[in-house]
Amino acid sequence: MAQQTLHKLFDDYLVRAPNFTRKDALQDTYTPNQVPHREEQINQLAQILVSALRGDKPSNVFIYGKTGTGKTLVTRYVGQELEKKAAAQKTALKTCYLNCKLEKINTAYRMFAHFLAQFGEEVPSTGLPTDEVYKLFIKTMHKKKGIFILILDEIDSLSDTDVLYNLSRINTELKDSRVSIVGISNDLSFTNNIDPRIKSSLSEEELVFPPYNATQLRDILSQRAEIALQKDILAADVIPKCAALAAQEHGDARRALDLLRVACELCERKGDTTIQLHHVDDAQQKLDIDRVVQVVKTQPRQSQLVLHSIIYLSDLNNEKIGTGDVYEVYQTFCKQSRLAPLTQRRVSDLISELDMLGVINASVISRGRYGRTRKIKLAMTGRALEKSRDILKGELS
Repeated sequence: MAQQTLHKLFDDYLVRAPNFTRKDALQDTYTPNQVPHREEQINQLAQILVSALRGDKPSNVFIYGKTGTGKTLVTRYVGQELEKKAAAQKTALKTCYLNCKLEKINTAYRMFAHFLAQFGEEVPSTGLPTDEVYKLFIKTMHKKKGIFILILDEIDSLSDTDVLYNLSRINTELKDSRVSIVGISNDLSFTNNIDPRIKSSLSEEELVFPPYNATQLRDILSQRAEIALQKDILAADVIPKCAALAAQEHGDARRALDLLRVACELCERKGDTTIQLHHVDDAQQKLDIDRVVQVVKTQPRQSQLVLHSIIYLSDLNNEKIGTGDVYEVYQTFCKQSRLAPLTQRRVSDLISELDMLGVINASVISRGRYGRTRKIKLAMTGRALEKSRDILKGELS
């Protein structure tokens, strides 16, 4: 009986006209032919990297900005266009992309093994001395010859920033090849927390990406909807509403795309013929269930440690969590994670950011002549808290 019901569901779905023509165009991983409202950033990055087309090493670049501001999209877009031009004029140039968070790159071994795999060199996940993997990487660079641009996305997720030292020195060991680094981070203060020698070598140029406004988000959604959806399936006010809601979320294009995509999916599941505002409302409710979880996933490692400390204190039934309490536990977790702790003032700033993102409530209370302090509470449902614990356990282990 259950099997017959499933077959009917499948058949009913297949006979309906699909809402999507190319669903991946509503994913943040999709790279369109044109990137609206990032022309200035595209030109700035291209001007920094263009010297690679003449066989010269471009400056290293650090790119900063909040989640969903187009950092990864612009970097990959410029990299692809550089490779096309280089191929046309027969210049040896290759870009290699690595998401440090997704790949859990926390050692030099893993980083160089990942890049070697992109050159067709197989390296076992463990078992070799790190020096041997590094030498193989250098040997491969010698053999390939040319300019190599290594893109390290979410570079602030590195659990061991010493791995950057190897990259900062790599060109001293190369003769016919040159390596440039593009680091992408959500944390504007990331380079303040690494070795000054590494910072001076790696952050030769810096770009900051501002959030999108509602008008810009409407243009982005309209462009993607034209690629992804059937014609005349969207009610006129759907895209403006998705854009307005995402603009409230700090101008996050990823959030806008998710709202539109999920609204389309819900419309399709219900068998409705057009996507209406109530589908957007349903999509927002669905996404908000896991919104906290997504925030936790995308936070820099230091912010994750601060939130981990707050959750730990909350689990101890500590209803009066202060900044000093958080900092004390945070320092302990830093030692366990082999990370250098930030100053208490910087941790206080991170607490403010988590408050702004809505995962905690940090209210300032007066203590009379003893000054003011903050009372910190978690602002998440039990389900979101449970998921957040699992994420932090995996990320910080």
